[in-house]
Amino acid sequence: MRLLMLGGTEFVGRAVVEAALGRGWEVTVFHRGRHEAPRGVRTLLGDRTAVDGLAALDEDPGAWDVVVDTWSAAPRAVRDTARLLRGRAGRYVYVSSCSVYEWAPPAGYTEQAAVVTGASADSGTTDYARDKRGGELAAVDAFGADRSALVRAGLILGPYENVGRLPWWLNRMARGGPVLAPGPRDLPLQYIDVRDLAEWILGAAEQGLSGPYNLISPQGHATMGGLLEACAEVTGGAAELRWTAPQVILDAGIEPWTQLPVWVPPGSDLHDALHAADVSRAVATGLSCRPVAETVTDTWRWLRDIGGTAPQRPDRTDKGLDPEVEARVLAGPAGV
Repeated sequence: MRLLMLGGTEFVGRAVVEAALGRGWEVTVFHRGRHEAPRGVRTLLGDRTAVDGLAALDEDPGAWDVVVDTWSAAPRAVRDTARLLRGRAGRYVYVSSCSVYEWAPPAGYTEQAAVVTGASADSGTTDYARDKRGGELAAVDAFGADRSALVRAGLILGPYENVGRLPWWLNRMARGGPVLAPGPRDLPLQYIDVRDLAEWILGAAEQGLSGPYNLISPQGHATMGGLLEACAEVTGGAAELRWTAPQVILDAGIEPWTQLPVWVPPGSDLHDALHAADVSRAVATGLSCRPVAETVTDTWRWLRDIGGTAPQRPDRTDKGLDPEVEARVLAGPAGV
């Protein structure tokens, strides 16, 4: 198989490239040159936001079995790239997001749930949900419903993370001492290891899959306790988890998802949207999710290899809880 990866030097794109190389695929990476591309790929340089930014792709004689695109900003960048490639590639896989569903999707929502309105393949940058939906529309418009796959990913964790969620928890555990652990301990989580996401994408290309797929672990795959206990163990066991009731956390003004990454309170619209999707369609087509401990261990190994500070995308908010706020909450009445 011949892959054209749009991006390919960070997080999801890099995982897709490494998985493709592992399968013996021929890989071309089109990127801006801000980060070094993985070894073993052919590189084309360009900036999709610039005038003539696709020149290297336009002038290249290559053809590909599949294009994978993770673009998250103005949908017209997906539109222009997909239109350029529709006669030179067999399939277009666009990595979208569960954020494209109209808020708030109910627990157990499938790919048939209503999506946001007001999105357009021709628009500039608007908001994340409409940008991703616009990217979906652009991919389908250029390649047709039968040659495009829309990967509606949920929470993505794993090595190379540049969003700040799992790296923050790992570094917090490594500091040790009492840790504000947001409860309940058995709170169900859904996430996808970036490498499992990558393998599913390549498998989808090989199978010729099309249409939308919710791409996240099955419900019950993980819990908040399983995730944080794995983080505490792999970082040396110096952290003492203090499980704290959701209402205590909310009353302290702590923001779920951002100040306490991954966590959202049970029973909320946010929890149903982020941790309660139906993924049976993806599972039926080969989705397999590795154990929580493996994701945590490998991410910690990568984080230590790069000196402990994870890269941070400039278009994503900072994550994590101020130590003074954490200490203040832990000093008061708590408990799950």
